[in-house]
Amino acid sequence: MRKDELDAPRPHILVIDDEPHLCELLSYRLEHHGYRVSTEFSARGGLEAIEQGSVDAIILDLRLEDADGIEVLAELQKRTPDLPVIILTAHGTIETAVLAIQRGAYGFLTKPFQDYELLQKLAHAIESGRLKREVAGLRRIVGDTSGDIRLLGTSDSIAAVRERITRVAPADATVLLLGESGTGKELAARSIHALSARKARPFIAVNCGALPAELLESELFGHVRGAFTGASRDKDGLFAAARGGTLLLDEIGEAPPPVQVKLLRVLQEKRFSKVGSPAEEDADVRIVAATNRDLRAEVSAGRFREDLFYRLHVVPIVMPPLRERKDDIPLLAELFLRRSAARYNLPEPHISPEALRVLLAHAWPGNVRELANVMEGAILLCQDERIRPQHILATLATPARAQAASTPGEEAAELSEVEPPIVLPSLAEPSAPLPPLRAARDSFERAYLVEALRRAGGNVSAAAKLAGRNRTDFHDLLRKHGLSGADFKA
Repeated sequence: MRKDELDAPRPHILVIDDEPHLCELLSYRLEHHGYRVSTEFSARGGLEAIEQGSVDAIILDLRLEDADGIEVLAELQKRTPDLPVIILTAHGTIETAVLAIQRGAYGFLTKPFQDYELLQKLAHAIESGRLKREVAGLRRIVGDTSGDIRLLGTSDSIAAVRERITRVAPADATVLLLGESGTGKELAARSIHALSARKARPFIAVNCGALPAELLESELFGHVRGAFTGASRDKDGLFAAARGGTLLLDEIGEAPPPVQVKLLRVLQEKRFSKVGSPAEEDADVRIVAATNRDLRAEVSAGRFREDLFYRLHVVPIVMPPLRERKDDIPLLAELFLRRSAARYNLPEPHISPEALRVLLAHAWPGNVRELANVMEGAILLCQDERIRPQHILATLATPARAQAASTPGEEAAELSEVEPPIVLPSLAEPSAPLPPLRAARDSFERAYLVEALRRAGGNVSAAAKLAGRNRTDFHDLLRKHGLSGADFKA
């Protein structure tokens, strides 16, 4: 065992059950597997126990002598809403257990249960509670997020961006935002405007690559009547509309040469003229430019004016891609889910640990914008207020890595529908690192078991026969990889 595992505090489990023998048995089993266990024989004792110390998960019997389990669950959620509760129930009360799930319980186990079922469910519940607490902590750090999504996150890279924005926003200097598409350049520009002395005046954004040269010049600077065919009246441009405020020139690298010339004059002399007019006007506008292109390379290729580049490059701010700030993914994903839930009037789901692993494994070529779209699609596919791996994988433009999608336990059947076949990196990509032999063997073994169960329709005896193993050995393999034949039945 590694030193960090030895030093880590043992998860604390509270068992609330009025059968002393079962409490003793659960304590023995869980302590043997590294948990710290407290037991209470009554609902009152259990509710008092959570007030006295930190608990990571609760195992609650539905039939207590002094209270109804559903009522106890409601009180537990009222006091500690992020604390996962696993319900214990006999076969005759399955409908009540399902009701408990609908009321917010993490899951349930029917008596009698196997050790691996208990340990698997408990490990998932503890991880789910940890993620909820982590997101709640991040939410407290970034403050209220009821409005538009801002530059949120706790990673060092996004914190550095926020710090630079805070420094440059009060000054009236030109800012150049650099970064890939979807990294939040417009949000950064809006933050600069909101923290500046111009915040009470307009913020206007224009995409320089979305309009042809003649139309872009007219949109930016305006035109007078008769300046070109169709110019039937005088028209103010965006520089006039943004007077006193901030103008974001998005995709500045795609601005055509005539527009570049006029922009240079605005930056040098703070003046501009409408198309077709010799008269000049003051340009009382702060310019923020943004691009996903390498402007130095564009200058070298002769497609972008060098003098304009240096005028824009007064304060450069590089927006980090999402793959370099993966610590922020849980918070951002949860916030995008909340926003989508409100938009579609749906209950807010939570992200399963397995789905989070898929999110963390993805390369995110579309960055934060892609994450927002994926979470919006996932909530529309989700049916039980729990985002699972298949909901994420179904909405990704490019598949996540197979090893991130593979997960033990209750999610296995869902993932089996979308898992690609395992290919050793050395065969798929010669430059990729070769995994350790044991990891490759385990990965192949699990994929083989999934395929055997799928072909046998979840019939363990039939799957064992397909694999050429006796049923007992096959069960041991399934337990090792957290698989269950029931998950593969139609």
